[in-house]
Amino acid sequence: MIKAAKMQVVVLMGGLGTRLKSYTKETPKPLVEVNGMPFFDYQFDLMRKAGFCKFLFLIGYRAQMIESYYGDGSKWNVSISYSYDGEELLGTGGAVRRAYDLLEDDFLLMYADSFMDIDFQETLYRYSIAKEQGKQALMTVLKNQNAYDKSNCIIENGQLLLYDKHHPTEQMNYIDYGIGIYQKQLFTNYQLHEKFDVAVIQNALSLHKQMAVHIVTKRFYEIGSPQSLAEFKEYSKQRFFEKHPAVFLDRDGVLNEIVYNEDTEQMDSPLKIEEVVFMDRAAEAIRLLRDKGYYVFIVTNQPAAAKGKVKLDRLYDINTYLIEQLKEQGALIDDLFMCPHYTRKLDLTKEDFLIENCECRKPKAGLLLKAGEKYQIDWEHSYMVGDSYTDVVAGQNAN
Repeated sequence: MIKAAKMQVVVLMGGLGTRLKSYTKETPKPLVEVNGMPFFDYQFDLMRKAGFCKFLFLIGYRAQMIESYYGDGSKWNVSISYSYDGEELLGTGGAVRRAYDLLEDDFLLMYADSFMDIDFQETLYRYSIAKEQGKQALMTVLKNQNAYDKSNCIIENGQLLLYDKHHPTEQMNYIDYGIGIYQKQLFTNYQLHEKFDVAVIQNALSLHKQMAVHIVTKRFYEIGSPQSLAEFKEYSKQRFFEKHPAVFLDRDGVLNEIVYNEDTEQMDSPLKIEEVVFMDRAAEAIRLLRDKGYYVFIVTNQPAAAKGKVKLDRLYDINTYLIEQLKEQGALIDDLFMCPHYTRKLDLTKEDFLIENCECRKPKAGLLLKAGEKYQIDWEHSYMVGDSYTDVVAGQNAN
């Protein structure tokens, strides 16, 4: 599996921000102030906490201001290099092509005018698996139903059937989230100064079944207009500058039923989507907690892949399904933290990287503390809810 520290992050930063004219007349969009911080710092902080440390910024408008602020990245303990758009804007694809000599063989591509909080470890894992299967790229997608922008993807059974942002259809129910991973060679078919959009490559890859997907469950925030900027200002104020109590929920036996595993003849976690059965009134309980002002986090040990019962992607699929189903019932989960590790290798173990004496497996408090790194939590008024002593002890260890 590809580690975050090994993956280059390429950030598109060259846009003019014409719809934010009053904010971007003297300042590039990534540096627009939001609650006392440059907008991109919120995303940059997430990336660094996820373990990314190699960045390439594609800059254009007010490039000197961006380079002056971020420098070589040393004050953040990361490395940053730069590619300059030049006098003529070449589109997202053209900007990447211009930086070709600075690209690594595989790179994560994202936009600097969006805040996108996802499980990057899952993104990297899914790309690693897809690459082994011969695919050349990965796209993150969100079940959108035309809510935040026009949906542009057809997804069925976790597979991308079509991406086409120029020709939307009624079948399109997901949207390109704005984070993708690409092989450098995909850009060799274009000339150095050719103007084109990354969407051209995405569309071709979808048609040839060469693009994998990572379905994410949390909405994105972008600052393309004064209205969306104001929306992110309010969100970031509540999340990053105000403390809120939290309820940490174990998953199996709390939100969904434990099921009988015929192979082991024991009660076990669901190992496929069809086995997920929600506990009575689980969604109602989540809605009530959120109405009371609590964060709702899921913290769950899921060692089935480490033990060789299933592959890790199956566990991710189950989590995604669970969150989407709750969301459809108006029960929003703020975040999910999963420990996929096991302490020793078994005969059936296939994914050796999951064997680890980690700090996240309950009863250790790692999953809860990870939530504390991402959110401002009022620990004194927070609760752990579970069905075993490991949950109780994990909650006590987080104090």
